[in-house]
Amino acid sequence: MSKKRKIKDFLGYVMIYLCAGFSVLLLAAIIVYVFAKGAKSVNLSFLTSVTSVLKGTVGIAGNIVNTIMIVVMTMLITIPFGVGAAIYLNEYAKPGKLVRLIEFATETLSGIPSIIFGLFGMMFFGQTLGLGYSVLTGALTLFLMVLPLITRNTQEALKTVREDYRQGALGLGAGKWYTIRTILIPSAMPGIITGVILAVGRIVGESAALLFTAGSAAVLPKGLSGLFSKLFQSGGTMTVELYLAATSEGDFDTAFGIAVVLLILVLLINLGTKMLAAKFDVTRINR
Repeated sequence: MSKKRKIKDFLGYVMIYLCAGFSVLLLAAIIVYVFAKGAKSVNLSFLTSVTSVLKGTVGIAGNIVNTIMIVVMTMLITIPFGVGAAIYLNEYAKPGKLVRLIEFATETLSGIPSIIFGLFGMMFFGQTLGLGYSVLTGALTLFLMVLPLITRNTQEALKTVREDYRQGALGLGAGKWYTIRTILIPSAMPGIITGVILAVGRIVGESAALLFTAGSAAVLPKGLSGLFSKLFQSGGTMTVELYLAATSEGDFDTAFGIAVVLLILVLLINLGTKMLAAKFDVTRINR
């Protein structure tokens, strides 16, 4: 190898490590700054109560419940549609104009700004269907937002499954659906889980679309009946409350406190992704 080539390779390695180090330092700086500003606001009362002027309390319990409800409702709707669409596109549909059109549509949907989804959700789900500002309206809107993410991740995960798995199953007399259900989906499960967790992360961090659709109420539901009726009532998530606290109220202590909770939640989601992906990694288990 010539001396000039060695210098170029060395400079390339240096640039790679500098970029990687900058990314790590940037993440560490954001975490340290947010925790330094907001850790003092996070306590048991902050996590288990709601903001009340009469009681003199500041809390985000209602926002936490609303966030969980919207995440659960959105994923219950999205996972069957997203995984089903990916299975159809990858295993059943014949390559052609229709498949290319569907893939183009999903890629276009993933690039649309969230505020446009919020405007559409408010007009269609909120006004045309009469759902108003509610948790259900927010969940249906987020379903449209994260559907392309789960569909494309599942499709790519299915493409990574070795072709001899399919041929071996078919050669043993297994049917198409039996092969998909028992061979392909378990093999692609790490990629599917990654797509689902990424979708959950986007839902947790979304605010613009939910301001138009779910509203900002932070009242805690009372009992199971109240939990069900909450689906048709306004419900502000933690990100919406953070935005309102920082902009409308100028309460930066509460805003940074919510940011600390969101950071911890995002870190737990990422750790959960790695653990679940490793647990369901059939190829690693077989080795």
